[in-house]
Amino acid sequence: MRILVIGGSYFFGRVFVMLGAEKHDITVVNRGTYSMEEFGARQVRGDRHDPGLWKECGGTYDAVVDFCAYQPEDVSTVLENLPGKPEQYILISTVDVYRRTGFQAAEALPEEISPKDRGSAPEKKSAFKEEKFPLEERYFPGEAGNYIAGKVSLEHELRRECGERGIAYTILRPAILYGPYNYAPRESWFIGMAVREHVIPRFTDASGRFQFVYVKDAAEAVLRCLGNEVCRGQAYNLCGDEVLDYDLFFGELAACMEESGTLPMTLAEAGERGIPVPFPALAKETELVSNRKSREELGLEYTPLHQGMLKTCRAFRRVYVS
Repeated sequence: MRILVIGGSYFFGRVFVMLGAEKHDITVVNRGTYSMEEFGARQVRGDRHDPGLWKECGGTYDAVVDFCAYQPEDVSTVLENLPGKPEQYILISTVDVYRRTGFQAAEALPEEISPKDRGSAPEKKSAFKEEKFPLEERYFPGEAGNYIAGKVSLEHELRRECGERGIAYTILRPAILYGPYNYAPRESWFIGMAVREHVIPRFTDASGRFQFVYVKDAAEAVLRCLGNEVCRGQAYNLCGDEVLDYDLFFGELAACMEESGTLPMTLAEAGERGIPVPFPALAKETELVSNRKSREELGLEYTPLHQGMLKTCRAFRRVYVS
């Protein structure tokens, strides 16, 4: 297939291009922060908000995979100016688009449900949102609120623009992505701390729960959606089977970084020390989704947390040690 990737040089998009270029003819459109040509992809550099950029892409594409749509008209600008009509448009959204419910984690996930069994819990507890759950239409101030509002708006825009043009569309909503190449201050930050200081924090008063998805699993989901009639007009949550909390997250890191000790602290103390708290910290912030549809319709098998985290730690250890 001939695929136009928008974004694609940083983390999720980068991993997708690395995998997809082995089977598909890929053109990447981005600002050119990283070269993608080493993976066999053609690269067109420019700002996606410049209508003239899309004229440079040339030809007709079987699919557009959009990793970096954040603002209203990001989709319509592409479709209005891209020569030819793609058969499919895949938008990378987020599980954060769902209406916030404020479930208490203790109510949503009783303690008798062990971490390894929590992947099947969506069938037992309504706290797990499936793809038909209402989207968030309220506005929340701040960077996170702008991000959510932008993604919700773009999902509506995608449906409208593709519907008017007769283009198949698919929406992928990943949970918190982790894995090699993730230089955001999340797991890589704590791996760096373990390498440099030989300790991993433990937040003594964190009660939030959250979900991860290994980046290679998310990239595989994109590949399985390409040209797939089952995916036409569909949205899919992408998340691993485990539901995490900070104890489980730090415990996995400690198991992978065997030489590291533990440094207990409160959330307030973490803030004073400049240590990030990148995932939901409190029970009232817990918002969980189901991965059942992506398993059943896409046939995805999610990488177990320990396996994915071990690969991630090995990759970043080489970065921080060198």
